[in-house]
Amino acid sequence: MSVKFLALLAALAATPVCAASPAPQPPPANQKLAHDILRDLVAVRSVHDIGTAETARIIAGYFRKAGFAPADVTSVADPHYPHQVNVVVRLHGRTRAKPVLWLAHMDVVDARREDWTLPPFQLTEKDGYFYGRGTTDMKDGDAGVAAALIRLHQEHFVTERDIIAAFTADEEVGGEQDGAAYLLKAHRDLVDAGLVINADGASGEIRGGKRMDFGIETSQKIYLTWHLDVTNKGGHSSEPRPDNAIYRLADGLSRLSHYGFPIRLNDTTRAYFRQMAAFESGARHADLLAVSKAQPDMAAAQRLAQDVSFNALLHSTCVATMLASGVQENALPAHAQATVQCRLMPGETAQQTRAAIVKALADPQINVTMSGTFIPAPPSPASPAVLGAVEKVVHSLWPGVPVMPVMTAGGSDAIFTRLAGIPSYGVGGSWDDSKDIRAHGRDERRDIGDFYTSVEFTYRLMKALAGG
Repeated sequence: MSVKFLALLAALAATPVCAASPAPQPPPANQKLAHDILRDLVAVRSVHDIGTAETARIIAGYFRKAGFAPADVTSVADPHYPHQVNVVVRLHGRTRAKPVLWLAHMDVVDARREDWTLPPFQLTEKDGYFYGRGTTDMKDGDAGVAAALIRLHQEHFVTERDIIAAFTADEEVGGEQDGAAYLLKAHRDLVDAGLVINADGASGEIRGGKRMDFGIETSQKIYLTWHLDVTNKGGHSSEPRPDNAIYRLADGLSRLSHYGFPIRLNDTTRAYFRQMAAFESGARHADLLAVSKAQPDMAAAQRLAQDVSFNALLHSTCVATMLASGVQENALPAHAQATVQCRLMPGETAQQTRAAIVKALADPQINVTMSGTFIPAPPSPASPAVLGAVEKVVHSLWPGVPVMPVMTAGGSDAIFTRLAGIPSYGVGGSWDDSKDIRAHGRDERRDIGDFYTSVEFTYRLMKALAGG
């Protein structure tokens, strides 16, 4: 990390936090367009088993209606997964400079009506929020990218470099088939770029009603899924056996739950903790500074790890997410399986992780196998040019908000563009309350004013990065 960039972080650390006040929004016509796109997308249950054919049709339809040439709106699907359709849109610039590619996935995690207080696949306006599956992950981002690009086209704004928007399939499942990965592999000409902005998720953090910071994701943890299996001969429930597969697996999972991966920081997370120290006082302030040093204080790290958000950034994590066992209530199970998902720090390997899990389980009868593929990707450089452009746009909307590089604990399609050698940055123009994250959860929602401001943010950032 450059001295100049460290100086920038130091200056940002002295910047006061800002109240969560309203920010500029797009013109009324563009607001309506963004609203209508979001409404139509939320109404589609674009989950893995159904696919993104309908959302792709909707997105492509809006661009064609706005006057984009047919050759600049391309719908394409992996022949092996014809229901997983991607849409790639291009706005032409005046030079041959490498384009800027915006990534936005159209699929969502499923939602059951009985779990929600409102219909999940219907955009509902209530108490100043838009409710519906995808309103934060990430059909709000799809609508924002589409509305911003259409606005540039309608204004006849000519950029220096092309802007490409790729609306992709199956990001939420990914292991079987991923739209961004497929486009890079089979249609690189459609998405080849010099810079990627992944609009997936919110970059702004609100705490206690105040806008605390705006993060630019330069790296991410890598997800890896494991199956833990116990198999024996089972039996009749009237004759319980000491080697019950469920109990054996449960004992191993209990031991795994107490295992902590070694603390490991990198340039991005050190800078993040150093920046966060400016918002704290007393012992917490001291601990954040202590872990941001070249040789982090391990005791301070362990104290910070009691906060689940900080814990996810301090080291790799593995957690049980699914259980399956038994065929009938009066039969002892012959097989029990747990699914464990790990989020690995950049640079760690599948072999290291498996060895750690096996050691923590401490039971040779629990078989550990990897599910899917392990896709490591290097971090993107903390480019002063890119981060400076983002900071300028952020401050045009939310003056004084600190802007910083971050490593996200969640996965995204940026892993594939980084692996393809394209510098990639996670930048979404929305804000999340750190105490009320609803992505993938019940009653997912987005503040209405925040949604419209994120559309304006996307429009301004497109202009800033593409030039013109």
